[in-house]
Parts: sequence; structure tokens; C-alpha cells
Amino acid sequence: MRTIGLEGGCTCGAIRYRLAAMPYDTGWCHCRVCQRASGSAGMVFTTVPKKSYTIVQGYDLICRFQSTSFGERTFCRNCGAPLTIHVDHQPDEIDIAVGSLDEPSAVKPGFHLFVEYMPAWMSLADNLPRYPGLRPNTRGLEPGQTDPVGGVARPRAADTTRGSEIASESQANRID
Repeated sequence: MRTIGLEGGCTCGAIRYRLAAMPYDTGWCHCRVCQRASGSAGMVFTTVPKKSYTIVQGYDLICRFQSTSFGERTFCRNCGAPLTIHVDHQPDEIDIAVGSLDEPSAVKPGFHLFVEYMPAWMSLADNLPRYPGLRPNTRGLEPGQTDPVGGVARPRAADTTRGSEIASESQANRID
């Protein structure tokens, strides 16, 4: 797999990853799950094909939790830094937490999701498109569908088991 030069990792440096494809579909998510996972008013994610996400260090430190009925997040067991989210309706893609990239300026957000959940004190100064839920043209969903299973922005109880299906699939791409 060819690398494009984008790499990233967790806050403590124990987990490192490499991307073999240029990210796309970068945007803000302001849902309550992203707010709680980040401790802020939202998170920025960018997408790559799942086969392009390679863990190069710290595979055994990756934890996961089922954050919604349709999505799973990964994070570092040591420092808690969010790394990815994988949603059922996009089985061959993975969303990378942009803040975990070594060069977060390499990608630029193009939209805001779940703006109805933004804190009242937050104002957006950009002119990016804003959506109350998911975009009506979200890959993997029916045209116009903005909520894959109901309650998209509501958190689930955490399952913090070690490893993950995502990490397991990346094991084949792991560099030791």
C-alpha cells in the first residue's frame, strides 16, 4: 500500500497510524456523543477507505466502545485520545479524528452535522453548510435519510473492551 505521508496518533504517542489514501469528506460533528467523547462542542472527522488505515505502533493499546447503535469508536487505553469512528452504513470506510493527525491542517472541514445539539454559547463564524442531523446525501443511507436508526446523537453505555474489529482488520496492515 502506498503511503501519502499523513500520519497520526494519540496524545501520549503510544499509538501511531499511517494513511495510504488522501482523506475526504471532512466535517464537524456536534452530536452529544462527539461532545462527550471530546469534552468540547464537537469533533472534526475525515474519512479514508478502511484498508488505507494502518496501525504502525501500539495496536494492543487500542480500545473501543459502541458509542451508538450504529457506530463504534476507538481510543488509546493509556491517554484516552479519540482516534476513529466506524459506522455500519459505511462498512468499507473509517472516520479519523482530525485532531489525531500530525498535520490536522492537511484537511479542511466542509460542513457541520447535528448543529441542533451545539451548546447555546457556540456560534459558527464560517459559511459551511449546516445540518440538523446527518447530511441528506450521506453515503450508505437512502437519499434524504438523516438518521440511520433513530437517536443518532444519543450516547450508549460504553463497552471498553480492549482491541476492536477495526483494529483487528488493521492488524493485516500493521507494521511492527
